[in-house]
Amino acid sequence: MKVRKRPMIRSFRALDAGRALLPAVALLLMPALALAAEDKPKIDTGDTSWMLTSTALVLMMTIPGLALFYGGMVRKKNVLATIAQSFAVVCLVSVLWLVLGYSLAFTPGSTVLGGTSRIFMAGLGIDSISDLAKTIPESVYMCFQLTFAVITPALIAGAFAERMKFSAMMWFVGLWSLVVYAPIAHWVWGGGFLGDWGVLDFAGGTVVHINAGVAGLVCAMVLGKRRGFGSENMAPHNLVLSVIGASLLWVGWFGFNAGSATAANGSAGMAMAVTQFATAAAALTWMCAEWMTRGKPSVLGIISGAVAGLVAITPASGFVNPAGSLVIGIAAGLCCFWGATGLKHAMGYDDSLDAFGVHGVGGFVGAILTGVFALEAIGGDGKKGLIDGNAGQVLTQLWGCLVCMAWCAIATFVILKVVDALIGLRVTTEEEIEGLDINLHGETVH
Repeated sequence: MKVRKRPMIRSFRALDAGRALLPAVALLLMPALALAAEDKPKIDTGDTSWMLTSTALVLMMTIPGLALFYGGMVRKKNVLATIAQSFAVVCLVSVLWLVLGYSLAFTPGSTVLGGTSRIFMAGLGIDSISDLAKTIPESVYMCFQLTFAVITPALIAGAFAERMKFSAMMWFVGLWSLVVYAPIAHWVWGGGFLGDWGVLDFAGGTVVHINAGVAGLVCAMVLGKRRGFGSENMAPHNLVLSVIGASLLWVGWFGFNAGSATAANGSAGMAMAVTQFATAAAALTWMCAEWMTRGKPSVLGIISGAVAGLVAITPASGFVNPAGSLVIGIAAGLCCFWGATGLKHAMGYDDSLDAFGVHGVGGFVGAILTGVFALEAIGGDGKKGLIDGNAGQVLTQLWGCLVCMAWCAIATFVILKVVDALIGLRVTTEEEIEGLDINLHGETVH
């Protein structure tokens, strides 16, 4: 009688044969497995450390930097109200960034607006990594971008200082940060159409400075001039505060520009270097221009020139070399001096602390000159300007600026009109004469 082999015995033999083949299969798959491991984003501790530092530096630019810079330039009766604006903006925009702002600006969506995947920071974990910064935790990248979202509307406040109601300011900033800032940040940095066009903006010439400057100009024109503008003495009450604030802005700007490399690398190092040179050149240029036209180099002039240089080098900081930054700084000093004096006088608007003259004009100058001085050897493949053989980049930069200016101007105007219709924008004549500190906050500086 013939005995059949049991199926189980055959199964064990097949299993033994499969085990024998495992080493060979693993050997064949090793290259693919290694490639998959390389493709998976890995958090770099050095990059993360630098970005944590940069985030703190940029937050310092708003409080206390901008708060002191603006606070020292207003009249004594309005200093607390001015400083309170910067502090309140930090708090308000931070909450809105958590709820909706970050998601609209920096998550995948359309070329016009981001998606909704990070509303209320849904899905953000300790291991989350954004496709926009693959070597640092997304929580760090999110906080870094938050500091940009914070300082931009805080800059606008310089244009309407000493006359806007605090409640109106809060409503305006909240709406503006979601309707204007978040979309433009997405257009340029978050995968939007301006980035697709090839607009170069390393750290915020369009997103931050043109945006804030144009919005400031619209605010100044809609609210009208301060009572007594042109006839009363409106000199800064304490320039020491402003010098301290400008100094904090200068130091913090290294995080602003060098941090925009989102890594501790050569790009960050070059961005830091050109930031220093452009700032120094602009400060000296403004000082000399004022010295020649008015007979004396003022303290307010040299610190304003420094801020102008910081503004203008911002979009170019990751694309130009030190020689290019020197030219950008000189151009910024001259153009922003004219913007804060000649242009303002010719147009007749009351931009209290020259938000448009410095940030609007400086941002535009820097963005256009990025198209002139950008070098592929510094910026990377295809990111080059006129002197590197790509004259078309200047036109691309111009279109990017005009698009941002148009949307910002229209949306800002509409938001102001809505807020004015609902609660009113401006304090009463009596409140403005007596001072915003006592009338809006019930406090005074002694």
